[in-house]
Amino acid sequence: MKRILWFRRDLRVSDNSLLTFGGEVLPIFIFDTNILDSLDINDRRITIIFNAVVKLKSDLQEIGLDLKIYYGKPIEILKHLASFGFDEVVASGDYDAYARQRDLEVSQFIHFRYLSDTYIFKPHEVLKEDKTPYLVFTPFYQKALKVLENREIFKKEIATHTLHTICYDGISGFKNSKCIQLDLEMKTLGFQKTELDQISLKSKLQSLRLKLCIYKLERDFLSLDATSNLSVELRFGTLGIRELLRFVQGLDGSADFIRQLIFRDFYAYLLFHFPRIEHENYKYSFNGIADQQKYELFCSAKTGVPIIDAAVTQLITTGKMHNRARMVAASFFTKDLLLPWQWGEKFFAKHLLDYDKASNVLSWQWSAGTGVDPQPYFRVFNPYLQAKRFDKDTFYIKQYLSQLCDIDLKNIHDEEWLLNNKILEYPRPIIRHHEASKIAIESFKHMEI
Repeated sequence: MKRILWFRRDLRVSDNSLLTFGGEVLPIFIFDTNILDSLDINDRRITIIFNAVVKLKSDLQEIGLDLKIYYGKPIEILKHLASFGFDEVVASGDYDAYARQRDLEVSQFIHFRYLSDTYIFKPHEVLKEDKTPYLVFTPFYQKALKVLENREIFKKEIATHTLHTICYDGISGFKNSKCIQLDLEMKTLGFQKTELDQISLKSKLQSLRLKLCIYKLERDFLSLDATSNLSVELRFGTLGIRELLRFVQGLDGSADFIRQLIFRDFYAYLLFHFPRIEHENYKYSFNGIADQQKYELFCSAKTGVPIIDAAVTQLITTGKMHNRARMVAASFFTKDLLLPWQWGEKFFAKHLLDYDKASNVLSWQWSAGTGVDPQPYFRVFNPYLQAKRFDKDTFYIKQYLSQLCDIDLKNIHDEEWLLNNKILEYPRPIIRHHEASKIAIESFKHMEI
């Protein structure tokens, strides 16, 4: 059997289902210009991916393989490779509309073997008794736990391979069926290399072992380092989901952490079964009110609401945002500002290092109250109360908003004080929360599900 092993969201050698397929193989990675052409030249994620691909190439060489790196449109590249007599392409699937359409097109000219290696469960593995998908997380979670309890999470063993003979040097750039040999450098792709944190995966896992016992109690507090910090590794597959499950199982506090991993699966599962939710409300016809001025104030961290502006500043300066901050910011965006959730989803998609289509879309629809199993439309986070609860001492807010460093914390949590006092280089709140939330609730109240 002659196979193309297409690495995508699984940029690792360890415990990779892709490498369980033997025979003559051509391992490849494609820098997809359909995606890259829409990104800024300093997009941090390209540095993450580039570094991971270079490491993957080195790791494959250590086991007698290599990685052929391409730059161009996947369909064009794979059609070219199919002409060399390969029997099939093997790749782990993704569930967004672009990925599914791309894979469908590939399957029309070469056999496509679709692996489910990005999430814990296959899309049809956790279903109700009538074989339909769950719409509510709690019963999904309960069923998923039963499935997981009856499964041995073995490490995938690497098969015996023969490496396909080809030049593996540099990057092969494809355009209009012409191949150009390029250097294996970031500038070849048209992107600037950016500085990233240097915390190793091993260190993050060791830290997680210590955090798990307090994970449930502290993970929502914005100034505490209580989360796993592994979302980027899971997004690009430099850490496999099975590896992580094996690591945490049996540790004190692991149940709460595994619940969050299953939540990640649930969102991917919903996107798979209900693809229209990538762009459309699942329920309610009300979809916000377009207001470019409010949108620009939100995206530039100038709403005058400290917790929101701190969260947005963290996002645009680091590519990260604490999960609690994401929920508060999304609620403010869709309920206080009444902006379309799709606008917020697109803004997050531009900046988040760990951007995952399923998690991002479903999280935004959850906050907007329009998705599958969302928070009720009448539940609106009060950003001041959220800040007071999860950033009581304003350490998080002041970390990202230096303008507020000399402001007393009780005033930072006080909407009326902020509305009535001028702070140098920091705006007054652009809305009054109580009034805005009432308008949001009324807007949803009479809409049909």
